[in-house]
Amino acid sequence: MIDLIAKRYVKALLDGRDVNSATAIGDELNKIASAYADEKFIAIISSSEVKESDKVEFVISLADNASDTTKNLIKLLGENKRLEAIPFIAQELKKQINTLNNTYTGVVYTNKELDSGYVDSITEKFSQKFDVNLSLEQNICDYDGIKVDIDGLGVEISFSKERLKSQMIDHILKAV
Repeated sequence: MIDLIAKRYVKALLDGRDVNSATAIGDELNKIASAYADEKFIAIISSSEVKESDKVEFVISLADNASDTTKNLIKLLGENKRLEAIPFIAQELKKQINTLNNTYTGVVYTNKELDSGYVDSITEKFSQKFDVNLSLEQNICDYDGIKVDIDGLGVEISFSKERLKSQMIDHILKAV
C-alpha cells in the first residue's frame, strides 16, 4: 500500500522536472531517509505526543539547505500523516531517475566470491545486450550455481547445479 502512495508522490515530483533537479531532490530525500534507520528517530516521528508541525520541522532540519520542493513535499506528507513514507518515496525516486538515465543495478548471487574481472565481464556483456548502463554487485549466499538479477529490467538469469543434475537424469531416463 505504501509503495503505491510513494509512486504517486514520485510521479508528481518528476512531472515537468529535468533529471538534474530530480536528482537533487532525490539526494535530499536520501539524506532524510537515512535517519529512518535510527529507532529514536522513528519513535519521535510515530509519537502522538509530538505535534505534526514539530515533526515536519524536525524532518526538514535533517536536510541542509533543503530546496523548496523538498520542504513542500515534507509539509504535505506531514499534513497527510505520511512522514513514514519518505524512505519509500526516496527509493522509488531513485528507481525512476535511474530509468530516466538508462542506468540499472543488479545482483549476482553465488555461493563463493567471484573474481572481479569475471563480474566486470558479466556486467559488460549484459550492458551491451540490453543497451543500458549496468552495475552488478555480488551477494554471496547459499545458492548452488550462479544467478544474475537485474530488477529494473525484470531480468533474471540463473544456472543451478541441482537443476542441471535433474535435467540430466530426466534426459538419461528418457533415452533408456
